[in-house]
Amino acid sequence: MLTPERLSLNTATVREQWDLRQCVEGCLRHGFGGIAPWRDKIHEIGLDEAARIIRASGLGVSGLCRGGWYTAEGALTEAVIDDNRRAVDEAAAIGSKYLVMVVGGLPEGSRDIVGAREIVTEGLAKTLEYARSVGVHIAIEPLHPMYAADRACVNTLRQTLDICDVLGDGIGAAVDVYHVWWDPEILDQIKRAGKERLMAFHICDWLVPTRDMLTDRGMMGDGVIDIKGLREAVEAEGFSGLNEVEIFSALNWWKRDADEVMQVIIERGRTSC
Repeated sequence: MLTPERLSLNTATVREQWDLRQCVEGCLRHGFGGIAPWRDKIHEIGLDEAARIIRASGLGVSGLCRGGWYTAEGALTEAVIDDNRRAVDEAAAIGSKYLVMVVGGLPEGSRDIVGAREIVTEGLAKTLEYARSVGVHIAIEPLHPMYAADRACVNTLRQTLDICDVLGDGIGAAVDVYHVWWDPEILDQIKRAGKERLMAFHICDWLVPTRDMLTDRGMMGDGVIDIKGLREAVEAEGFSGLNEVEIFSALNWWKRDADEVMQVIIERGRTSC
């Protein structure tokens, strides 16, 4: 069972209803323990104001979404490196220990997924070097294989940890149940990750049928994921962070009153997590 103070609101969950100020106010109103902003919400009001609002709220910050996209220009470019440096600075400014990375898929026209992962690893190394200097940790989020071509060529926790083994301290994983629930190795890889590399834990559910592969995630309890089992697995390794609710739902939850969404999250935290 998850009580509200153990929950963090990823702003994507109410992205169509609330701006960042409203998200912060909603978290406080409903007793959430934290928030995880997306960069677009920060940019809407400016970094200084976003940092002021978040820090004044007293909420925990479970992560900043997102950096990465290292393959976006077909190869590792200075523009991509610079944007990730800005993302690190934004994470530090709002008091987030973690910058979540969606690393990027295949470069346009490419069929070389191994080469794409090499670009990603090189980019992460460059970002990590800077992140260490400002006290921000890098959390790679492996995405479901259906996103391998266009969003993330790192698709399993094993692949994530292999990269972490190469790059060393200050880098780990953001484990999103939507992306990893199917993986037959997931429990073994959670154990392999251990406390230091389990940096974030995201919850939602996988609907059957899923009507859109990006924007039809389910509320916890509405799908087939053993959320409680995965939560217990990361906690068994020492993860004690907030449980971050991240639901992309153009067909359902983005159409509802945001306070209703928050209330349902609280109910499902108690009954389905």
